[in-house]
Amino acid sequence: MNRFESDLLAQIQRRGDGVSGRMLVACSGGGDSVALLLLLWTLRKSLGLDLSVAHADHGLRQESAEDADFVRQLCRALDLDLVEASLGVRTHARDQGIGLEMAARELRWDWLRQEAEQAGAAAVATGHTLDDHTETVFIRLARGGGLGCLHPLAPRQELRWSPLAELRREDLRAYLASRKVPWREDASNGEPFTARNRWRKLLVELRQEAPDLDRHLFETHRQAEEAERLARSLILSWEGSRWFIEDGGIAFKREAWDEVHLRWTLESAFRRLGWAREADLLRDLTPWLGERLAQGRQPSSWGNFHLNPEPLAGYLHLRQGPLPSRT
Repeated sequence: MNRFESDLLAQIQRRGDGVSGRMLVACSGGGDSVALLLLLWTLRKSLGLDLSVAHADHGLRQESAEDADFVRQLCRALDLDLVEASLGVRTHARDQGIGLEMAARELRWDWLRQEAEQAGAAAVATGHTLDDHTETVFIRLARGGGLGCLHPLAPRQELRWSPLAELRREDLRAYLASRKVPWREDASNGEPFTARNRWRKLLVELRQEAPDLDRHLFETHRQAEEAERLARSLILSWEGSRWFIEDGGIAFKREAWDEVHLRWTLESAFRRLGWAREADLLRDLTPWLGERLAQGRQPSSWGNFHLNPEPLAGYLHLRQGPLPSRT
């Protein structure tokens, strides 16, 4: 086991990814997934893994047959079982009225879930990297994703396991080159027909200015996740004393609230109730509500929100929707 492999093993153990036993490895033949397969094959005894491989042919590229043959040869060299599928991505995209990328993802994961269940696999290992995390962050920021953009890529999410979540794409290729293991390049990754591909190109120049951008961003996001967890724990500890959900609305204790605390409480309660949580809405609603919680005792309305005295003394009840008609 070389240094790169032992570092990955230490990362998996430090995170507590909780993987063992039967593992299905998704391998497209590209650099990320080939490195994933080789690394897990090397660490399989240390992690207690029994590996098999899954390869999906999306039928979108002329080279897809060659990709499949490459994965077959790789599995033979590693003495691993391989399952394959040809997916009708274009037909699915047309029938569902969605893009090719989304259609490919839907069909691929439907198939991977079925194969994992049949094989008794605890998870499907995928080649998501630190680069993928950075690209996802910028895509979400551009769409206005708010604090959710600052969540690091979870190495374990339901069926998916991404053991390479803290590794750079370039380091994986350097590892493969050092082991003299080839991989297949997908030329479509450089074509600007998806937001991810466009951001991938833009990030090349950003990384030239800031070579450690990906690692610094990942660490920042881990700290942000920890801070959010602490904040949500605080808000949850107040439930039942300072606020609670009742009759499809939110009861707030009538007292002075810190604006930040109140906004976080609103966000948490809105999430529970399924109400819209746009940042601008919460920022505008919070000072109006805070003023009335500190001083108000009379019914009051702000847009579609209505605040009324709670039958339980000392609380005001916030509801959303049209005012009840008077008879």
